[in-house]
Amino acid sequence: MTRSFISGITVAIMMVCSAQAAEKTVQLWTEVLDVDTAQPLACRVYIQDKDRKWYFPRSASPNGSAVPYKNRAWINKNSVEMHTTPSPHPFIVELPPGEYTVTIERGKEYFPETRRVLIAAEPVKLTIRLRRWINMAQRRWYSGDTHVHRSMEELPNIQMAEDLNVSLPLNYWTTKAFTPPTTSEESINPKNKSSLISIDDTHVIYPMNTEYEIFTINGKKNTLGAFFILNHKTTFEEGLPPVGPIAKKARQQGGLLDLDKHNWPWSMMLVAVINIDLFELSNNHIWRTEFGFTKFGQTPPKYMRIETDKDGFTEWGWIDYGFQNYYTLLNCGFRLRPTAGTASGVHPVPLGFGRVYVNIKEGFSYDAWIRGLNEGRSFVTTGPMLSVTINGLEPGSTITQSNQQLRSYLIAGAADSAYPLQRIELVINGQVARTIKPENRKTETGAYTNQIHEIVNIDSSSWIAVRCFEDRGDKRIRFAHSSPFHIDVKGKPLRPLKAEVDFLIKQTEEQIARSKDVLSKAAIDEYRRALRIYEEIAKTAR
Repeated sequence: MTRSFISGITVAIMMVCSAQAAEKTVQLWTEVLDVDTAQPLACRVYIQDKDRKWYFPRSASPNGSAVPYKNRAWINKNSVEMHTTPSPHPFIVELPPGEYTVTIERGKEYFPETRRVLIAAEPVKLTIRLRRWINMAQRRWYSGDTHVHRSMEELPNIQMAEDLNVSLPLNYWTTKAFTPPTTSEESINPKNKSSLISIDDTHVIYPMNTEYEIFTINGKKNTLGAFFILNHKTTFEEGLPPVGPIAKKARQQGGLLDLDKHNWPWSMMLVAVINIDLFELSNNHIWRTEFGFTKFGQTPPKYMRIETDKDGFTEWGWIDYGFQNYYTLLNCGFRLRPTAGTASGVHPVPLGFGRVYVNIKEGFSYDAWIRGLNEGRSFVTTGPMLSVTINGLEPGSTITQSNQQLRSYLIAGAADSAYPLQRIELVINGQVARTIKPENRKTETGAYTNQIHEIVNIDSSSWIAVRCFEDRGDKRIRFAHSSPFHIDVKGKPLRPLKAEVDFLIKQTEEQIARSKDVLSKAAIDEYRRALRIYEEIAKTAR
């Protein structure tokens, strides 16, 4: 046997041994408990090594579950969402020796926890205790996500991990003009149809919801946009446009019309023509991970002064564009109620990352929640919690001022957050009327609370909302925004700015010109009807 042959065998053995060593894994076993009750918690888990590789655990219990979510935005390679949602049981993952970061989150009401874990030769057991910083259900506030694309099989697991009370999955979804959702390849067609699914007493799924998101007309690319019909009772066998007949049918079934995003080509037509109910102040471009949609949809008008950089919208620019578009519609008399949706299942974002909280004084039921959402007894959040009243009345209330003399209104409540707040703002008729410097008083749970006690004078019809923002070292935007309060003063109507109504008119005129040779006469007539509505409003502009 030659020396070279022996040397070759030695090298081959070393390579096999190295490969076997590289393949060796060690088990990390983890349990997540509530720090106060010691009860096991469902949660969201991120596990990543030093090379930024992601790992996805499985449940250690035969009765448990663990749902992996792997989503990378096509529009931005840095926008990734890689997590697992285990049920309230221990979970395990096999890891090569090395150093790992384990992050545990649970919805909005618990502090997240991060651990550095060193995996060597022996299995590792890890216990992580999550601290609740606020309990909104005890205060009779219950959360929901109105733009959901997760499967019906996964939702019970995910909702409990996110402590999300209500999800409205868009199981019927069409992306082609004139194609009914019931025949669309995007639809799921759940077997249970419109029957409410109760995960437990305060966590439910309502499965009968539809998304019309039109990208093609007669097989050719021609984007119109999206809106949702939530809480309807039977399927829609009709395609669109026109939109009017379907909206009428939806309302007959108690359905709510949700705008999705404000700057789709047809969005401003929809508001005027079918009297949209809900406006997503936190929409599906607002993520836990890096902001991605720097270029999207219709360009904002100059009067809004939207923040941009070399790539397009900044994260604040996108959020502010939505706020200002909403304020424009409120000033024009369209009393849309705010909501929040993530499109989790399509985008790199956890279910309920942006969510709407609805106040139900009598305690949770789905019917009461959907009614409260429609009435605007709500606030939207990506982080802080915001509970305010005006003269003791809830958000969404309309106050009729009996005389035309100056009248004072007390805005009272609290803004709470896991992290310090940077600012609290009172918004009146679309303008920041007052900025409040937060006191950020520490609570017993280690969070921060800020009392709100402000008096404003109103002498003409107006709307008032409150919003707040976290002070974050990473410069990400985390906010809460109340539903508006409306004050009606006889003889002194709310009047939009000329720039606001000019923007709506221009948007509609541009869409008529773009689509007049593509859409049917009935569909174009809807745009023309919207134009007439905006032109009539323009007569009152200031």
